[in-house]
Amino acid sequence: MTRNGQRMLMLIDDEPAQRRLVAAIAARRGWRTVFAADGETALATLGTQDGMSLDAVIIDTWLSDAETAALIRELRANRPLLPILILSANDSAATAVGAMRAGATDFLVKPIAADRLLGALDAVLEDEAKGELRPLSEKMSAPLAFDEVVGSAPQFRAALAIAAKAARARVPVLIEGESGVGKEVIADAVHAASPRHARPMVRVNCGAIPENLVESELFGHEKGAFTGAFERKIGRFQEADGGTLFLDEVGEMPLDAQVKLLRVLQSGEIQPLGARHVHHVDVRIIAATNKRLTDAIEAGDFREDLYYRLNVVQVTVPPLRDRPGDVGPLARHLLRRIADQPGLRPLGITDEALSLLASYDWPGNVRQLHNALFRASVLCEGDALTAADFPQIAEIAIGRPDRPANKTRATGHAGVTLFHPDGNLRRLEDIEADVIRLAIGHYRGRMTEVARRLGIGRSTLYRKLGELGIDQHAA
Repeated sequence: MTRNGQRMLMLIDDEPAQRRLVAAIAARRGWRTVFAADGETALATLGTQDGMSLDAVIIDTWLSDAETAALIRELRANRPLLPILILSANDSAATAVGAMRAGATDFLVKPIAADRLLGALDAVLEDEAKGELRPLSEKMSAPLAFDEVVGSAPQFRAALAIAAKAARARVPVLIEGESGVGKEVIADAVHAASPRHARPMVRVNCGAIPENLVESELFGHEKGAFTGAFERKIGRFQEADGGTLFLDEVGEMPLDAQVKLLRVLQSGEIQPLGARHVHHVDVRIIAATNKRLTDAIEAGDFREDLYYRLNVVQVTVPPLRDRPGDVGPLARHLLRRIADQPGLRPLGITDEALSLLASYDWPGNVRQLHNALFRASVLCEGDALTAADFPQIAEIAIGRPDRPANKTRATGHAGVTLFHPDGNLRRLEDIEADVIRLAIGHYRGRMTEVARRLGIGRSTLYRKLGELGIDQHAA
């Protein structure tokens, strides 16, 4: 903490617009930002009064990977404990690995979403999240189909079942859930299972676009439509024509843009800024939010009529802390994906390490789990990750050994709920349906194996799927 209780951030960046955007986002959490146009200026600043009180540094990598790594090492030599965040347009795993091995604390990709940047800044001041790298888990490999999504907890499989049914329709889908739970993974699966799968899926992060550019980004503009519009721009709606438009962080959209979005959903027509003509578009909308939009409506930050247009089908993704039995299967799955990245290799993971991971609350959900595994994989010198490869997580677990949740989670089992909240037993067929969903998720849709493990024939299994209304692809 710095002067007057303010946190101090140094941003190394030579682009004024990017400087203003990052500083404005950081200010929401009370950070005061000082700027350096290059590494030389930044190193000189470390010797000043501002430099003495720094809490974090962000490097916007206009440099090559090698130059950025050299700058990180110089900053580390001057300030061994100073958190260093990398903000880069390069989303390759090789860049993330290089940044981390040079000493970076975190890695973020442009355009940066406000919640991601704020989460990273919060994390550098919290012991339980320090040192977790964000190497773009969403972009590390191809999207998953429903039967490839890992998770056997009943509430998670129920959310997938809703999404799978909605995929075959043309209706808008609203996906709600905390940051990092996998909303974009589910959006990808919806698009892949829809009749539009051969057409593009265009992504827009509403929280990462400056407010004055949202309409241009969505609807496009003509040359000369506003100051700085030097050429014509095709909007995201036109890019997604015939396919799917994924509106991430839709709750961050300005009210003016919400009005225009509502009109598009009602009419199927867009009008680029500065244009006299309209374009007819056929776009399926999938929106995602990490906030309760009903609360935003009450606060006057989100239009109620737009909410009902977007929320034709609602999918609520539970946080990872509510499905601890999924941590082990997710960890193994993520390690397989991480091993495919340049500079990394296949690694196992010990039961002791899995028990440790299952004991943690994961406030950053699946994304944080991925980041912890990524960091451990980069630094691991053996053939398997052990509990020693997760020192921050271990420190928290040791600090809270008697927490009941730890004893429950360490077993690694998802479990099936037997009782209603009022204390009465659930119906047998509901419990049976949950057991079958759990088995299908655990054995990744291999129905012969599911039937064998449940001790029934395949024909009996399929009959029960029909009787209990279970979708085998999302069960």
